[in-house]
Amino acid sequence: MKLSIQSQLLRDAINKVLSVVDKKNSRPILTNCLLRSYANKLELIATDLEVSAKIILNASVEKEGSFCINSKNIADILRELPNDELFLNVDNNQILNLRCKNVNYSLLIINPEEFPQLSFQNQNSEFRIKTNQIAHIINKTSHAISNDETRLYLNGIYLQMSDSKLRAVAIDGHRLALLDTHEFIGENKYLSDGVIIPRKGISELKKIADSYPDDEISISLDDSFMFVNALDEYFLSIRLIAREYPKYQTVIPSKTINRFMIDRNSVLNAVKRIKILSNEKTNGVKFSIKNNELVISTNHPALGEAIETLPIQYENKPTEIGFNAKYLIESLSVLNESDISFEFNNELSPVVLKADDLPEFLGIIMPLKL
Repeated sequence: MKLSIQSQLLRDAINKVLSVVDKKNSRPILTNCLLRSYANKLELIATDLEVSAKIILNASVEKEGSFCINSKNIADILRELPNDELFLNVDNNQILNLRCKNVNYSLLIINPEEFPQLSFQNQNSEFRIKTNQIAHIINKTSHAISNDETRLYLNGIYLQMSDSKLRAVAIDGHRLALLDTHEFIGENKYLSDGVIIPRKGISELKKIADSYPDDEISISLDDSFMFVNALDEYFLSIRLIAREYPKYQTVIPSKTINRFMIDRNSVLNAVKRIKILSNEKTNGVKFSIKNNELVISTNHPALGEAIETLPIQYENKPTEIGFNAKYLIESLSVLNESDISFEFNNELSPVVLKADDLPEFLGIIMPLKL
């Protein structure tokens, strides 16, 4: 292989795929990335066999070829190189000679045949979606993904297509976040049954959405993988979680009898202030809801107590509800700065969060016994 490319271009690409690389070293080859040159293109691939990324760059290719190199090592080198033309040349001794201005490296490389064979497309099930919609889905729901590795089916976002809309759901046993996307192009048999995208795949999908704002990407699926193609430049292959998603609809109350409206910033900032004196383990805060008044309070046996009163529109039965302040803050933070509603039946029932300016979103927080 012999080629030249701008160092900044290769540096940015390496940094994008670096998060995909297998850091647990289950197989030594997976700590490497594959570089392959052809027809004035340089292809960069990294994988941990669960999530794979491929980036195609423009390069001046004099001689085609491929090799594997330690991902972290090449990333560290590129980080320190000047922004100039970079020359890569693999000699007959299978050494990568790397030159940028007056800087020279001779690097050990690995036979590319050891690298796994990967697929990045299934054209039979392709649909298109705008990157800002992908970012919107992730921003509004990812906070409710579970960290409990014993319940693998909750460690991602569930996507399902129904009634010509794309529904995204995340749930962790304490919270639920649901978002419907109506501007959706194409039909898909796999989405009709629903798929679960794992946390790491979500993170890489967000990276693509942020790299191509206001663009449209294609997504395809098979029984095990989601394939993402951004402008034929940036590709992802994400292994789906092969589990059945729980019946999240059972958590959503069919109707609620109590409701109050409040400014999102007012309640969010108040909860942040009251949380300071909450118990470190439970983060418990209490909402005392009565005639046109919300009292948020907590009591710490070693530190003291905190109370804040806010005006609300409420005239029903007085109710006290406990919340985990951390969950409440995260759920409120994804909403816009506008009026929001808290809907509930009693102190033990799920509390529904809605926003006037985001009708396609529904959040649920389970009460905390204080």
